[in-house]
Amino acid sequence: MELLREIKWLFFDVGSTLVDESTAYRHRMEDIANTAGVSYDFVYETAMDFYKRNEKGDLEVAKLLKVELPQWHKEDEVLYPDTEECLRRLSKKYRIGVIANQSLGTAKRLEQHGILKYIDLVIASAEEGVAKPDARIFEIALERAGCQSKEALMIGDRIDNDIIPAKALGMGTVRVRQGFGKYWNITGDKEKADYEIDCLTELSDLF
Repeated sequence: MELLREIKWLFFDVGSTLVDESTAYRHRMEDIANTAGVSYDFVYETAMDFYKRNEKGDLEVAKLLKVELPQWHKEDEVLYPDTEECLRRLSKKYRIGVIANQSLGTAKRLEQHGILKYIDLVIASAEEGVAKPDARIFEIALERAGCQSKEALMIGDRIDNDIIPAKALGMGTVRVRQGFGKYWNITGDKEKADYEIDCLTELSDLF
């Protein structure tokens, strides 16, 4: 718990961290199946094989079936049941930020979800012109937050996009085992988060 004593900022990913994307992924896989003329079960099972090999399953199965990756349906996204309560509790003690690969309008979507009021800083790839895992998007967030990397914690579901780059900069890291990111196979120390949790309720308890 020594790490947590210096923390002033908590930075969250959005997809599969604050926002449940399971329906959106199902929608995309159904679209892939319909376009390719195969069953949904085939698309899902093949995508899962890719995810378990640390690859982006929906993208790879679309390539395999030679179909264009379908559009993402943001209207399918909903908050996890414990997201708001987690942010409400933690925002009383810490500054809250977002570092996410998202399309334009991230802050507006967070407001529509009813959680922007808990968030002090939103850094999204579309607005910044740089995306995770590029270290620059994390550096932008730290600079605007006015904090050192050792004073910040990155919370996300993706080992490749969240844990590895944040850890390399000296930020604390928490892996949330939600979404398809939970199937990532750890292959070395650089991929190991400081903490691992299964839901945001556990994050609230951690602090």
